[in-house]
Amino acid sequence: MQEPALDASQSRTIHDLSGLPPLIENPTDGSRLLLVPAGEFLAGGPGRNEGGGPAFPVELSACYVAMHTVTNAQYARFLSDCGPSECDLERWISIGSDCFVRRRGSVFETYGRKEDHPVVQVSWYGAEAYCQWAGVRLPSELEWEKAARGVDGREYPWGNEWDANKCRCSENRGRETTCSVSSHPDGRSCWGHYQMSGNVWEWCADAWEFGSYARYKHGDLSPPTLDSLGSRVLRGGSWYFSSRVFFRCACRFGLHPSPLFAFYGFRVAKSLTP
Repeated sequence: MQEPALDASQSRTIHDLSGLPPLIENPTDGSRLLLVPAGEFLAGGPGRNEGGGPAFPVELSACYVAMHTVTNAQYARFLSDCGPSECDLERWISIGSDCFVRRRGSVFETYGRKEDHPVVQVSWYGAEAYCQWAGVRLPSELEWEKAARGVDGREYPWGNEWDANKCRCSENRGRETTCSVSSHPDGRSCWGHYQMSGNVWEWCADAWEFGSYARYKHGDLSPPTLDSLGSRVLRGGSWYFSSRVFFRCACRFGLHPSPLFAFYGFRVAKSLTP
């Protein structure tokens, strides 16, 4: 998959960081991950579960976050390699009409010319299983948000003004659902990440806690605790929605980790040290 080179504005922050490479490739699954530098960024927003006011400063360590969401081709390779039991397969992914991964004999493959579209109908458990196989992890909610909005508290990855043409949403999809993970390059984040808004909602590592951002606002960054449902965080909006509120970098919600919906996917992350 050919990628446009990062322009100067997208790479300006990461060349000054003690020789850390701005981009790495994960050897197991081929994911390309971009450096999100250490330092302060503005998180949260006016929603009651976003901190309930202006964006506020949060200090994070550096990490790598994938340039794209995991594709159908990558997930098919994972399934073929690990050979899941029927129980695991049903728990991880729904191979149905809206999922362009299928089983052929003892292996899995993509079809419908959707190999570079994000894999969908994947549960949080299916995302976690993929990460364990690939030697990566899901991003934390705050890492995801910093990758999406940079350091300046912008509303959307590309800036503060809504523009439906810069992401896959119901306003521009026609009869289609997802699009290629390399589509909408004008909507990239300041670091160069594609589709942090739109295409698919993305699972994060964190447990869902309605009030966690109120704690973060006061400097308490302790991890959220699971609720009675074991809910997990989703971020980013998807092809299914049109309301711009869902595409804001600060928008967040939680869901039980088991649903297998056609507008849920994920991207991977990696720490600087094991």
